[in-house]
Formats: sequence, C-alpha cells, structure tokens
Amino acid sequence: AVVSTQSTGVDSGNFDKAYWTCGVFGTLGLLMVNAVSNSQLRGDAYVPGALGTTGTRVWMVIGFLCSFGAIIGASFILFGEYVYKKKHPSYPGTGFFMQNLLIFMATIIFKFGRVEDAY
Repeated sequence: AVVSTQSTGVDSGNFDKAYWTCGVFGTLGLLMVNAVSNSQLRGDAYVPGALGTTGTRVWMVIGFLCSFGAIIGASFILFGEYVYKKKHPSYPGTGFFMQNLLIFMATIIFKFGRVEDAY
C-alpha cells in the first residue's frame, strides 16, 4: 500500500512519511507471534532460559499488542486523516488500513491455522 501510494505521485501534503510505522509494527507483531511454537506456549516443550513459559507468553502478548496497535494506528490514519478531514484522494488511507488488516489476518492464520505434528 505504501509503495503504490508513493509511486502514484501523491503529493507530500497528502501523505505523511510517519505512516510507514503502522506496517512496520504490524510486521514486527507477525514475526513475534509466529516465532513461538504452540507447544512452548502451552508449556509442553522445554524452554531454557530465565523466564521459561512465562517469558514465552509475555513475548506472545507483546507481539499481539504490536499487531493490534498497528490496526488501531491504521484506523486512525484512515478515519482521522482521510475520512474526517476529507482529503482527496482517500485511497492511501484505505490502503494503509487494508495493509495492516491483512497483516493481522496473516498473523492469526499462520499462528492458529497450522498444525504442529510431533515427530
């Protein structure tokens, strides 16, 4: 969404460079959530380290907070900057929101849609 907005020649008054951060935090949340296996989350696997299963769960919560924060930020960009202020063209706001919504959906599908077989 960001690349298509930049490449279409949207003037800099209609597009703030700080809008990149929502996609970055959404992607960071995707990586954090999916770096933890379900067996580590349940406590079935041996997790070396100082925090163990508790650290794994905290890591997972922080990852989901990054993902939800990205959606909330993208919603603010769409509604606060493009819908309420009636900026035209409004497709950059829609693109940012859709980008972060799809990243969040991918996070959920990758985490809970896979089956981990014990070999």
